[in-house]
Amino acid sequence: MVLSRRWWDRKSLQIGLIALVLGSAWVLRQTQGTLLLEMYQGITRPLQMLQAGPTPEERLRDARTLELQARIVDLQTQNQKLQNLLGYVEKEPISSRPVPARVLGRSADHWWQQITLDRGANSGIKEGFIVKAEGGLVGLVESVTPNTSRVLLISDLKSQVGVTISRTSAKGVLRGDSSAEAVLEFYEKVPNVKVGDFVTTSTYSQKFPSGLAVGRIKSLDLKKLPASVAKVELFPPIRSLDWVGVYPKPENPIPEVENPQPTNSQP
Repeated sequence: MVLSRRWWDRKSLQIGLIALVLGSAWVLRQTQGTLLLEMYQGITRPLQMLQAGPTPEERLRDARTLELQARIVDLQTQNQKLQNLLGYVEKEPISSRPVPARVLGRSADHWWQQITLDRGANSGIKEGFIVKAEGGLVGLVESVTPNTSRVLLISDLKSQVGVTISRTSAKGVLRGDSSAEAVLEFYEKVPNVKVGDFVTTSTYSQKFPSGLAVGRIKSLDLKKLPASVAKVELFPPIRSLDWVGVYPKPENPIPEVENPQPTNSQP
């Protein structure tokens, strides 16, 4: 009896393992491996989902979410620009407040030449009206339809604006350069001007009222012939215009000098 118990104690573990193996084999045979396959799939499914990436439905949902986020950001930006313009307009006297207008179209081939606004004759806009934005002068309305206006920008090569240096009253003509800068040709051979001086429209201008901010002197070439010239950094954000204010044409009997003849006067 004692020997039987000792033998059982030594062999019970082995017998149990053999029984487990035989039982598992029988179960696999009866289920044809279905249970084992389900266990394997349950373990590996999370890993497969991580490796496979998002489903088409998830990608579509993410794309829609990103689209909505982009539209919200754009609307917030446009709203802020409009509020800035309205705040700028409200500073003007009631009798001379401009017509707010949004840039409706802009050709890549004429980016620095012209813009199209979403306001026209039905809003009281006429040819020759002044267009301004935050920073100062933008351009001049050159053609109008009932609901749109085309604006010649001061950065256009054809644009000519009579300007003056605020510090010294030196005068000249500002010409567009198809960029965020313009070229200023002085009336004097050697004008009293330096880098950093502010440039505004002059009292000689018939197209624009005097005192409109234009930009500041960025560089000088006092040896240029036949007249000294300067590079002017334009203040208005012509590169990225969205909203502008359209003002009536000024009444000024003094003609504008658009083709200056340099003199030999010294400063």
